[in-house]
Amino acid sequence: MAVRDVTTPDMTADSAILAGQIRVSVPARGLRHDLRAVSIVWRRELIRFRTDRLRAITSLIQPLLFLLVLGTGLGSLAGRSMPPGLSFKTFIYPGVLAMSVLFTAIFSAGSIVWDREFGFLREILVAPVSRASIVIGKCLGGASIATFQGILILILAGLADVPYNPLLLLTLVGELLLLSFTLTAFGVMMAARIKQFQAFMALTQMLVMPLFFLSGALYPLHGLPTWLSVLTRIDPLTYIVDPMRHAVFSHLDIAPAFREVLAPSVTWAGWPVPIGLSLGMVAAMGIAMMSVAIAEFSKTE
Repeated sequence: MAVRDVTTPDMTADSAILAGQIRVSVPARGLRHDLRAVSIVWRRELIRFRTDRLRAITSLIQPLLFLLVLGTGLGSLAGRSMPPGLSFKTFIYPGVLAMSVLFTAIFSAGSIVWDREFGFLREILVAPVSRASIVIGKCLGGASIATFQGILILILAGLADVPYNPLLLLTLVGELLLLSFTLTAFGVMMAARIKQFQAFMALTQMLVMPLFFLSGALYPLHGLPTWLSVLTRIDPLTYIVDPMRHAVFSHLDIAPAFREVLAPSVTWAGWPVPIGLSLGMVAAMGIAMMSVAIAEFSKTE
């Protein structure tokens, strides 16, 4: 490429040489640069969350209200159907755990819309890295933040009479991480084309709350009407709430008959869906939605 002579009579020989040697160098794309981009986007999400203490506090209010207020209030009505030694708060605790990561993961993905409105997203997209690395970093960052929020509710397990069994806690943390990743991927996929934060909030409110209430987080999946039973089976959140409830109930000292009623397996035409298959479906949905988000960002200018 030819370089225009920008020297003037007043420039020294050294200055003229430097002017002639100025080049704009763009680093070549590669796996190392993409992994570094994933790390930077992931750390940016953590830093943003750490500096926003109000967000961290408000994200805990709704799960605590469901656990302490709703769990205690409805416990007086549901007490007759509960076995001895089991409270309604214990029953809804897995659903409350799911709720604790639900909104945090979705709203973390919603920051993409803010970045688009203020022009920061354009600066990220022109970086010499693949769009996939940006999306992956965003999904991992949102999953990390949401899982941390879930762990805070997990620390309060004693309030719901859930035992602090190390194996149980480790299982629940893994399931929270899987749920957080899938929900963040879902939010990133929606935010890929939405240009206004108000529209994103309206869309998430329309989708997120039905997903939560149809998942069986607040009621058992046993003995439901046919129409409600069908809706719970097509709700993706059902396939993570069910394993979490099974994990909790497997560490409670209750009769098997009560366990079958309060924590039944999700069934397809009478066939009980294995826990491993449920978790695999949630993971597959997360990867699929992240792939769609990557495809959408690849078309974004």
